[in-house]
Amino acid sequence: MIQDYSAYTPDDQAVWKLLFERQMERLPGRASQAYMDGIVATGFPNARIPNFEEDLNPRLRPLTGWRVVAVPGLIGNREFFELMADRQFPATTWLRTRDQLDYLPEPDMFHDTFGHVPVLTNTHFCDFLAALSRIALAHVDNEEAIQMIAQLYWYTVEFGLIQENSSLGRRGMRIYGGGILSSPGETIYALESDVPQRIPYDVKTLLQTPYVIDRFQERYFVIDSYEQLYHSVPEIEATLDELLAVNS
Repeated sequence: MIQDYSAYTPDDQAVWKLLFERQMERLPGRASQAYMDGIVATGFPNARIPNFEEDLNPRLRPLTGWRVVAVPGLIGNREFFELMADRQFPATTWLRTRDQLDYLPEPDMFHDTFGHVPVLTNTHFCDFLAALSRIALAHVDNEEAIQMIAQLYWYTVEFGLIQENSSLGRRGMRIYGGGILSSPGETIYALESDVPQRIPYDVKTLLQTPYVIDRFQERYFVIDSYEQLYHSVPEIEATLDELLAVNS
């Protein structure tokens, strides 16, 4: 599939600009520095929808070897993890409408690209994604294993928080999960609300913690660094095997 850029209407472009500018007002000081640096490094156009092959991939591939590939929407587990193991990030090409600015039930292009692509400039995060995908492929026909991997993916790649030094040298909690970064409401809630739990990253707990999809999260898991995430891959593989053996 290719991204048919000519199919985007002027209103599509206006919606993108609105979404982009609204989030960029909220993210400084809240988003991971790796994400903010990635917005610059990938040359994200703020006033128009990004062209995958002309805007994003020529900048992204030299940095980490990853590229964005167009998909029609949600795809099957095998195809999804095969793409990711090959360092290809699947992104849908449809964009939400004006009446869906704050919520929609499945990921659109703004979530897939604005939410995720900037962090794909971080080598350790990219290596974690590729390695996790290879683990998933080894278990792709095991529904229980894929569910546990999906839970870990959800609480890291989609809704993860990180303790990180800012450009001013101050250490604080920041957002790196694309599901938060593309949501204006959850951007504030994830860091500033007293409601959710914020829990240190723990592989066994993540593999066994269900998530919610129809409201803001009840808990967030916090990594100390992207290196920690990548170096936890052997533990993920071993713990997954242990849990599967116990449950068999």
